[in-house]
Amino acid sequence: MVDNTEDAVHDSDRLARVTLTRFAEAGDPQVAALVADLGAAPVVDLIRGGLRGGTWGEMSERSMAQIDPAAELEQAERQGIRFIIPGDDEWPAQLAGLAECWSQQDRGGVPLGLWLRGEASLAQVTRSAVAVVGSRAATQHGIEQAGSLSADLAEQGMTIVSGAAFGIDQAAHRGALAVDGATVAVLPCGVDRVYPSAHAQLLTTIAERGLVVSECAPGTVPTRGRFLARNRIAAGLSEGTLVVEASMRSGALNLARWSGALGRPVMALPGPNTSTTSVGVHHLMRAGQATVITRAQDVLEDLGALSPADELGTEAHSHGARPGRPRDLPAPGETRRRAAPPR
Repeated sequence: MVDNTEDAVHDSDRLARVTLTRFAEAGDPQVAALVADLGAAPVVDLIRGGLRGGTWGEMSERSMAQIDPAAELEQAERQGIRFIIPGDDEWPAQLAGLAECWSQQDRGGVPLGLWLRGEASLAQVTRSAVAVVGSRAATQHGIEQAGSLSADLAEQGMTIVSGAAFGIDQAAHRGALAVDGATVAVLPCGVDRVYPSAHAQLLTTIAERGLVVSECAPGTVPTRGRFLARNRIAAGLSEGTLVVEASMRSGALNLARWSGALGRPVMALPGPNTSTTSVGVHHLMRAGQATVITRAQDVLEDLGALSPADELGTEAHSHGARPGRPRDLPAPGETRRRAAPPR
């Protein structure tokens, strides 16, 4: 007889984590700490039993009782959405690093689970990934640079992680898609929502050729706190972060801080000294918190995917697998072509 005890425990854990995504705000560090110490199901029982605190304190017992996690999973499946948790085959191991980081602006911890839209495996698609982020109010120069760098990195086998926002984010996604590269959009809302609404086609294309990801349950709307929470996930999925244009108040700097807290490279593309959209980037560099990059090879070198000696030989190997590429990925010229990016 097959012992299904382990599977039953895992299923119970999944249902509890679905419930918790309705109980508490994304990235609530108190919930993350409780789940790490006690497990998800006991935490659900404690909250239902009257435990108050964190971001779940205002939820009524009646509204808690109305949550049906099994029904939520079934409804999500009908929408082409799935929910993954630690222990699943496609759970990215690199997210575990978030458990060792201090919270930032009341957000932190390993996500309870992730809702995904798209057919790719999140673990596989983020095996070699870099976050490319920056200002929403980007200049044309910044948009062009973000798109070109992302295309070059995607040709080298890197997955581009970003937030699907206006400006640098959308340019990064489109740069990867233009060369048939992989890209992942991490949202501050449910993956069933189109945010921003102007990027409906872009998000559809990302789901078809990569993944749309969120720790927020389907139907959840974006808020400032959820933007902050999603930044740590984008950083956690990536080997490093590249900032292309950012003001001093840009959310991209928060994401860069998460990358630094994880001990992963933070890189920055310098802009004109008169550009207000590059003030935050220049601050990172002046503070010694980011290295200067000007081309894709610089990024690969910082990520450890390309050594200076390899870089010298890049042109000589331009018709084969380029130095620094993951071994089992094909050479760019064999499978990828530059195409018009999706609108």
